[in-house]
Amino acid sequence: MKTFSLLSNRAGALFLAPAAALIGVFVIIPFFWVIVVSFTNRTLLGSTALNPDFVGFQNYIALFNPLTFFSRGQFGFSLILTTQFVLLSALVGQALLGLILAWLSQTVSPKIKSFLQTAVIAAWILPEVVIGFAWFAFLDFDNGTLNMILRGLGLPPGDWLLQNPFWVIVVFNTWRGAAFSMMLFNSAFQSIPPSYFQAADVAGASSLQKLRDIALPLIKGHVVTDLILITMWTFNVFTPFLLTNGGPSYRTELLSIYTYRIAFKDFEFGKGAAVGVIIMLINLAFALVYLRMARKKPAEAD
Repeated sequence: MKTFSLLSNRAGALFLAPAAALIGVFVIIPFFWVIVVSFTNRTLLGSTALNPDFVGFQNYIALFNPLTFFSRGQFGFSLILTTQFVLLSALVGQALLGLILAWLSQTVSPKIKSFLQTAVIAAWILPEVVIGFAWFAFLDFDNGTLNMILRGLGLPPGDWLLQNPFWVIVVFNTWRGAAFSMMLFNSAFQSIPPSYFQAADVAGASSLQKLRDIALPLIKGHVVTDLILITMWTFNVFTPFLLTNGGPSYRTELLSIYTYRIAFKDFEFGKGAAVGVIIMLINLAFALVYLRMARKKPAEAD
């Protein structure tokens, strides 16, 4: 008589079944549904809402139309803007700021380190809506905290959300997302044997030299992991919508906001789905790079 073991394949499949069902319903089925819709002219209103027509690659051709590709409010402009946003906010901003904060936290007292980590992590774990409206109040032209401070110092106030909207969302996303990089690099630094730094101190190495010659070469894998993950997250971020609504004049309309406008404001579900498919392909490329790097680590360790 066969006995049921918790270590058997049948038991493992039974425990995985609920998770697999959820993934199938909320990930796999929507994934293929979006691909199918991207080849149709489905809309929210009109005859094509219930009976859309198959249009082939028409939606994709319209997105990459060279006559309108670089115009504001079009797919190409949002793609270029998102690329700039990712480079400045994620690669330069979050990764660099997180690295600096993690390195500084290694040299301060435990109390200061705890306060620094709490302050940075708080910006990351607070709800996006709360953070968005807090920043909106901070940057408001008439009664914003920043302009009140500038007026108190005798400096001219600025209409930041109107004059420099792109740099506002770059700084905002950098401030909010640096916590992940800081925690990852902090863990990486703690994995380095202290004797390495002690030997460097005896040799008279400065803090910058220890970071450049000892720490960074030993945490290259963590750096690559951080860059790929924050790039994927930043590429899909939607929080800047709370600050600028994609404006003014589409100057902050990232791909995520552009997709929202096309699909849920203009009700062009087919075209919006096509944008979604392109974004998924870009994310897939990042994911493949990450998996390839992750597979190389065990081989290098061996």
